[in-house]
Amino acid sequence: MNNDFNREKPIYAQLVERICSDIIKNRLAPGMKMLSVREYALEVGVNVNTVQRVYKELEQMRLTETKRGQGTFITTDEARIQLLRQETRRRIVEQFFHNMNEFGFTKEEVLAEIKRLGADTHD
Repeated sequence: MNNDFNREKPIYAQLVERICSDIIKNRLAPGMKMLSVREYALEVGVNVNTVQRVYKELEQMRLTETKRGQGTFITTDEARIQLLRQETRRRIVEQFFHNMNEFGFTKEEVLAEIKRLGADTHD
């Protein structure tokens, strides 16, 4: 696993984002059992306390649930996963438009380019 952490952002927040990304990409499917806190800490090379914070955050976000004596599981709440997808898409698009604006591109220029690129791809 890639452990190149960004120094600008807390490691726990980066791990939460990584797991959210894995849920969106279905690498972590609904109902799937996650690694134990210790196993995940070893896998990503961080302190157990950091992973405990990550798992607590994911549970507060209602993306995981902990079953006493069984472990932590990805939520099976499809509506919650869809909300995560929507929130992530919105955040990425907002950041994209912000970055393009920083370069001086107008929203109209960006949308025209997106339409042009969309016309060039034949899915």
